[in-house]
Amino acid sequence: MDQTVKPLIARIFAREKSDHYVEPAWCSARLFQVEKFEGSIVDPACGWGTIIVEARKAGYNAAGFDLVNRGWDSSKTPFDFLHSTTMFDNIVTNPPFDIAEQFITHAVKHARHKVAAIFPIRRLPAASWLQALPLARVLMLTPRPSMPSGTFIAAGGKVGGGTQDFCWLIFDHNHHGEPTIGWLARG
Repeated sequence: MDQTVKPLIARIFAREKSDHYVEPAWCSARLFQVEKFEGSIVDPACGWGTIIVEARKAGYNAAGFDLVNRGWDSSKTPFDFLHSTTMFDNIVTNPPFDIAEQFITHAVKHARHKVAAIFPIRRLPAASWLQALPLARVLMLTPRPSMPSGTFIAAGGKVGGGTQDFCWLIFDHNHHGEPTIGWLARG
């Protein structure tokens, strides 16, 4: 019997300035297949617009902004979300993880209905701040998505071999009680 071990190809990316990490489109596509949103969707950390494109494919009116202009059409002017008082119907985002608590808390305060945020699963046990928010669901992504930096992708780097587990955190202002757990599988 052949006992050849296939090598694991995993990459550890250098820290990206401004926390620009790009999620695969399937993560958002699967979210919009199972989670329904009332009204429009905004991504205040839209980067290249991956979430917006998938929201539009799912039939939603969606727009995006970012603190750094990365080329998405509606983010020509830098938008400092953390200093904004604008209310949005729904916010769906891959937030900067270094300030995830501040970013997600602000999002929940400025969304009329729901917030969905990608979050590293390994940080959940220490995220006691989530208890003060209307967390309705934790949807774990499988297989493990690779989320390299925008700089790595723009330089022609090959995407694959993710080393961290991620989930969608779904906050719903109409939710009461404990959150549920589910899985979103690619394909």
